[in-house]
Amino acid sequence: MSRIGNSPVLIPEGVSVEIQTKLLLVKGKLGELSQNFDEITVEQVDNELLVKRSSESKSSKAKHGLYRSLFFNMVNGVHSGWKKELELVGVGYRASTQGQKLDLALGFSHNIVFMIPNEVKVEAISEKGKNPIIKLTSSDKQLVGSIAAKIRSFRKPEPYKGKGVKYVGEQIRRKAGKSA
Repeated sequence: MSRIGNSPVLIPEGVSVEIQTKLLLVKGKLGELSQNFDEITVEQVDNELLVKRSSESKSSKAKHGLYRSLFFNMVNGVHSGWKKELELVGVGYRASTQGQKLDLALGFSHNIVFMIPNEVKVEAISEKGKNPIIKLTSSDKQLVGSIAAKIRSFRKPEPYKGKGVKYVGEQIRRKAGKSA
């Protein structure tokens, strides 16, 4: 029994949901998203979205909770949006934006220029005495997460000094250096 799949998705004010054959369209103030689905049925009752599985097969049970979570992320994304923040820890690590171009100086011999898709808004914040922060916001949770992971992969935090690109609030497991 899927506990996540059985709970309904609440649809807030200002969000419209359209159910087509094997396609769910969600529109809100921050944009519109669509998701294909199979092996489940979706129905809208008042301001709730109910996800039910069509059979008791193993793949149908697995997709029941998956699609309910995806629909929940879509509804929340078009209503309030998703945000990820990355922090650059290290001497001389900088970030700047020019439109959808993110320019990163991460201690390499060259700067890394990363193109951000148009669906994601990027902002680089640099304050004196603090580490630079990159803010990513969008209505698509999967896209924000994958772009944040890609930026983090350019220079992952290392365990000895903690230098690198990390999520804000992430705890880095530190190791002791050589004992002399």
